[in-house]
Amino acid sequence: MQDPHPTDSTTSATPDTAAETPLPEAPTADVSASHPVSKPASQPSPVSRDHLALPAGGAGAERGLEVLRFGTPGARPKVYLQAGLHADELPGMLVLREIALRLQEEAAHGKIVGEIVVVPVANPIGLAQHGFGVLQGRFETESGENFNRGYPDLAPAVAQAVSGQIGPDPVANVAAIRAAMQRTLAGMTPEGALDTLRHHLLALACDADIVLDLHADNQALVHMYTGTALWPDAQDLAAELDARAVLLCALSGGNPFDEACSGPWWALAEAFPDQPIPPACLSVTVELRSNNDVAERLVRDDAMAILSFLRRRGALAGEAGVMPRLLCVATPLEAMQQVIAPVEGIVLYHARLGDTIRDGDLIATIVDPLGDSTEVRAHTEGVLFARHDQPFAWPGKVIGKIAGATPLPERTGNLLTD
Repeated sequence: MQDPHPTDSTTSATPDTAAETPLPEAPTADVSASHPVSKPASQPSPVSRDHLALPAGGAGAERGLEVLRFGTPGARPKVYLQAGLHADELPGMLVLREIALRLQEEAAHGKIVGEIVVVPVANPIGLAQHGFGVLQGRFETESGENFNRGYPDLAPAVAQAVSGQIGPDPVANVAAIRAAMQRTLAGMTPEGALDTLRHHLLALACDADIVLDLHADNQALVHMYTGTALWPDAQDLAAELDARAVLLCALSGGNPFDEACSGPWWALAEAFPDQPIPPACLSVTVELRSNNDVAERLVRDDAMAILSFLRRRGALAGEAGVMPRLLCVATPLEAMQQVIAPVEGIVLYHARLGDTIRDGDLIATIVDPLGDSTEVRAHTEGVLFARHDQPFAWPGKVIGKIAGATPLPERTGNLLTD
């Protein structure tokens, strides 16, 4: 199989020599800074690869981010794709490898209309964390911090920076805000490897039209998290991916990556209520089933679904075909029941993934090998879309997730599982 990664210098992609044939220098986009416009070219689309360094790890080991770029910088729509932010969630990294291979072929035929930035391995820090025979990729071991929390909130600084620039033209407003986001990030000085990683990733994505952050759950069906203001705009992505749940929230808590990209847009709309500021970044966390679902067929299908979505959105030339039927309704994140274990023991599940659950249904029994059994029941109605792949529980552990329609009284504060 071809190397999915373009060479470090700008290259042209051809089916047989995708990473070897040099491209002419990438042309400067013939667009205005405020509203770039691009068209499919007859010549090969620009392809390049960047390396963004991170502070050295233990024993001085070098590490960094590899950034694959397809299309003319500044072209619209700009798409940002990343995977492996939780480094032990594996499917997305393979999906983006497959997408990168196919984008090289698209580039060879001049079919990259927008700018597409791909980071197949978004967390080299987590990938280096091995302990007790297991990859420890969700939290940084040094600080204990979740790799998908704690991203900078750009809204306050950007609001101050653009206070004299926001007016009646939504296109000009979007351009001013995107430029201010980049200036704000450029003015920050991150400290340490984790903050540098967060800074790099947000700087790559903050001015994108579309951001897809690919994750996976313990044991799950495909599902998505996105902002309330971004639905139903995101329903074509949900349909392409056969998503079985879409969870909506304006502010889930903890400032995860997807909300760091999209959240400033509705915060700024509130700060300037008399001026048109659209939600200009469709940012979505996509959960590609289970952490270890790395079957070749699933990788190929997911890659083709995302590429079809990008074609439909105008980032790639060509026809996207008929959009698949949407398989779920979007529901509030505040209505998602986290099925929580009340006791310690071995979990015997009675409900399967995809089951429609009624209030009071038996989800699981937790068995104490030396004692009693405890039933765990639903207190909402909806679809069971996630379970835990390790069937051992203790008090407070989340052993399932049900996408319900009615907000639940306990769902306040930080709404995501840390």
